[in-house]
Amino acid sequence: MTRPTFRMSVLASCFVLATGGGVVHAAAAADNGQADASFVKAASAAGLAEVKLGTLATQNGGSEDVKAFGKTMVDDHTAAGDELKAIAMSKSMPVSSEPMPADAKVASQMASKKGVAFDSAFKQKMVADHQKAVKLFSTESTSGKDAELKAFATKTLPTLKHHLEMAQNLPSAK
Repeated sequence: MTRPTFRMSVLASCFVLATGGGVVHAAAAADNGQADASFVKAASAAGLAEVKLGTLATQNGGSEDVKAFGKTMVDDHTAAGDELKAIAMSKSMPVSSEPMPADAKVASQMASKKGVAFDSAFKQKMVADHQKAVKLFSTESTSGKDAELKAFATKTLPTLKHHLEMAQNLPSAK
């Protein structure tokens, strides 16, 4: 290392020590807050998608099981969405006002399906969506930095796991 480079390294080290690593701490805090904010956006968008698809299931489902599961999706995801929105608002974190574009596209495509065709597509989508949701909420419940969001994820996770099990047990199209 050349003498000027060595001096710069020493000065930089002294700066970090003198500031208590404040720059590093600020960056870490921003990352932690960003992860929680990303969770809020993703979870709220996913919840809106489940409500939309659940509503379609009550209207287009062929089996009573699909219609009942659709109603459960509307009820449970509306309640969870309202709770998440209240938490996010108290922390000035934005929530999604609509599903992710890919989910909105699937909902639009499913709106034209009825009966057995709808049931089959709905079951497949619900299983895939709830697998993603379980992963998202599991990550937040173990790695979240905001205590209130972490508690929300932990509390909601068993319901999402139950939804996944219910979706997997929906009757297959005959």
